[in-house]
Order: sequence, then C-alpha cells, then structure tokens
Amino acid sequence: MEQKYEPVIGLEVHAQLKTKTKIFCGCSTVFGQEQNTSVCPVCLGLPGTLPVLNEKVVELGVKTGLAFNCHIAGQFKFDRKNYFYPDLPKAYQISQFDKPLCYEGSIEIHVNGEDRKIEIVRAHLEEDAGKLLHDEQNRMSDSCVDYNRTGTPLLEIVSGPDLRSAEEAHAYLSCVKSILKYLEVSDCNMQEGSLRCDANISVRLVGQDKLGVKTEIKNMNSFKAVEKAINYEIKRQIELIENGEKVVQETRLWNADEGKTRSMRSKEEAHDYRYFPEPDLPYMRLDGAFIERLKATLPELPHARFQRFVRDFKLSEYDASVLTAEKDIAEYFETCVSIFSDAKTVSNWVMGDLMKALNEGNKSLSDNLVTPGRLAELLGLVKDQTISLRSAKVVFGEIFLTGKSAKSIVDEKGLVQISDTSALEKIVDDVIKKNPKSVADFKGGQTKAISFLMGQAMKMSQGKANPKLVNEMIKNKLS
Repeated sequence: MEQKYEPVIGLEVHAQLKTKTKIFCGCSTVFGQEQNTSVCPVCLGLPGTLPVLNEKVVELGVKTGLAFNCHIAGQFKFDRKNYFYPDLPKAYQISQFDKPLCYEGSIEIHVNGEDRKIEIVRAHLEEDAGKLLHDEQNRMSDSCVDYNRTGTPLLEIVSGPDLRSAEEAHAYLSCVKSILKYLEVSDCNMQEGSLRCDANISVRLVGQDKLGVKTEIKNMNSFKAVEKAINYEIKRQIELIENGEKVVQETRLWNADEGKTRSMRSKEEAHDYRYFPEPDLPYMRLDGAFIERLKATLPELPHARFQRFVRDFKLSEYDASVLTAEKDIAEYFETCVSIFSDAKTVSNWVMGDLMKALNEGNKSLSDNLVTPGRLAELLGLVKDQTISLRSAKVVFGEIFLTGKSAKSIVDEKGLVQISDTSALEKIVDDVIKKNPKSVADFKGGQTKAISFLMGQAMKMSQGKANPKLVNEMIKNKLS
C-alpha cells in the first residue's frame, strides 16, 4: 500500500557529562546521594553567588562536537533561559542560545542495510534542573524537590529534522549513545537520568516540502519508549488531519502504562523564554591548539569500527553492529581475534555464550573472568579436536565461575575428546546393536535416524566422542 503521509522527526538528546563536580560549582555529581545533600549557595541560586565554569565540561563538550563532525566555536557564551519551574531554584537556567559550543555537524547511522547522514544542528552546554519527587504510593497530594541534580553539566545534542521513522530514530539514538560511551564523556545511564531524549514530530503529505505542525514528546526513559511514543504520535496526527482537525503545536508527555501521549502545555517559542546573555560569565575563547590536542585523543568511533569489522573480519552487518555497539566488547573481540584468528567463531562465542553469561550473572565485562586469552585457549582446544563443542560449553561455564585455564579444567574433568578409532568402534557397534529400529529406519531412507544414533553414541561416551568421526563411522557401518 502506497504511503500517503511522511513523518518528519528531530531528536533532542540531553546527556549528563561525566565530571566529578557540577558545571558552575564544586558540588559532587555522584548519583544516589541523600536528597539535597550535594548542594551549595551557587547551584541553589542564592543571592550574591557567582558561577565559575568547570573547564572539564568544555573539554568533554569539544570532544563530543569533534566526534559529531561539528564546527567548534572559537568564541562562545552562556545565556539565561528564563522560565519558572519548581525544580529550577533560580527561575532561570544557564544554557546557550545563539553562540553554542558546537554547531553544523553530522553523524552516519546504519539502518535497513543503508548508511544515512543525519544533521547535528548544534550541541550546547547547560546546567540540569533538580528532580521532583511524587509520593504516588501513599497518594499524598504534596510533591518534594531534590536539588542534588541541579547544576549537573548537560550537553544537549539537537538533530536536524532528518529522521523518517521510529526505527531510524532508534538507530540514531543508539549511534549517539555509542559515540558518547566510546568517548567516555557520559555513562548514558537512562535509568538514572543521565541520558534523556525529547522528540519533535510532525507529518506531511509525501512529496511536500513544507513541514507540518510539530509536537514535542517528553518523559521517555528508554529507546523502546521513544519508538512507541513516535509511532503513537504519528498515528494520532494522521488521524487528526484525516478527520479535518488541526494538529496543535504543543508539548506532550508519554504515558508508558497507557501507551499514549497526552497534552502537557502549549509549546512556547524561543523568545518566550527571554534569553539574554549570562552577565556573570564572560565570553569564552578556545585556541586552535586546545582543539587539536583534543582531536588527537579521539578513539576510532563506532561507525568506522563497524565498517572495518565488516571489511576486515568478513562479519555480517548484524554481527558487526552488535560487537561495536559497546567499546569494551569491541576491544575484547579484537584482542581475542589477535590470539585466535577465526573471527566468525570468536564472534559467535562473544555474542552468544559470553553475553548470555554476563546478562544472567548481572556482571559487566570488566568483572568477567573469561579473559580474551582464556577464551582463545578454549577455542583452540575445540579447533584441534582436543575437546568437543559440547564439552567446550561446560569448560566455558567453569572458566566464567573460577577463572581457571581451559586446559586445567579439561584435565580436572577428564574432558579430552576420544578420537581413537578402536575405542570409538566399540561404542558405535554397541549403539547399532542396541537400536535396531533406528538402524532399519536409516537403511529405509530416513536419514534423520543418524541424528538419534549419534546422540546415543555421544551419551554413551559422556560427550567425549569425536562427533565427526562417530558420524563417519556410523554411516560407513550402515552403508
């Protein structure tokens, strides 16, 4: 069915920067402290206090801008964005308006087998607000405010209206998150609020250049929520237009329990915020040497690594995308391949057994006892047929729990694979003798019967028999 409407989507990503102290004061940014204990007169906006810019914030912002192929402003400034909200103690937010730190960049995303370039309009610095606490469990009418988050440094990354589906939005967010984590500028923990996203969505007739009326969706705390909210909003706007109604420019909230958006407030234009230059912070200048020094520290970024994994290791695009999404996983994989050169086999074990064990054990890769060297040793034992694949799974589990070498576990458990044909012949003869029906089925043309006989042979050998030799011997004896 031909599509009548085209969605137009732009995303605003707010990433808390990974600094020890806040953007304009010396208060700690550590998450989870007792409420209202990491505050001071500066971040509470008390009269007579002056902000002092944290240099580390600028450094992390510039690194991110360079990774997003942005122009870095030689001169930038901060502005006051005036609005009242209970978790904003000053009744204004120190942000950047007309002279952001980074502007006019782009990143490439890979979706549906194609590379798409997405514009980065700007990436600017600002301070975070506090957090409202609602006692919903006890149904109390009052809300409280925790100001610990107030003043935490944020980098707001604004995309162009270049995304055309919820799937593309998900791919873009995944790419942004990967870049931020590769750079180590943010921990990107959405559960703790250090990565948040607002979506601007409109629809228009296919082929039309003029943009439709947009709505902004807030209160999304996962990539899945972003996808669902975007799809819901696209459908809602199309239904309004088809029914002859108008789409109203407004801010809406995503209700995950109901699976729908609801109106929060009419959307204010930029001038309604009464931006004006922050009088307590001077214009800032960056020299070229500072920018070049930071550029030299940039790692290989996810998309470039993805392309290299596909090209050099001959991996599928799916495998390469999974392995390069997290920097530490990509580095683990490459270290393992440098020892055991079969990249596809390493990929299968990393994406399968290793990731499954980490998830089930609720462990990070840094806590993992299966080092690249130990995994490479294990795969070598399988390759030279010292142990079977089934035994290798057992050994992997032991390495994960104990950190012992594969060789020592194989010796302890007596898992060396039986490849001696005389020993295997006794097992095969016994299996054929005890399973006349399966033998008759095989000779009658039911080739699947060989699988049952193989299983019986492996069971009889306690998983130690060389499966390739057993398979050949059974077929030879029954032919």
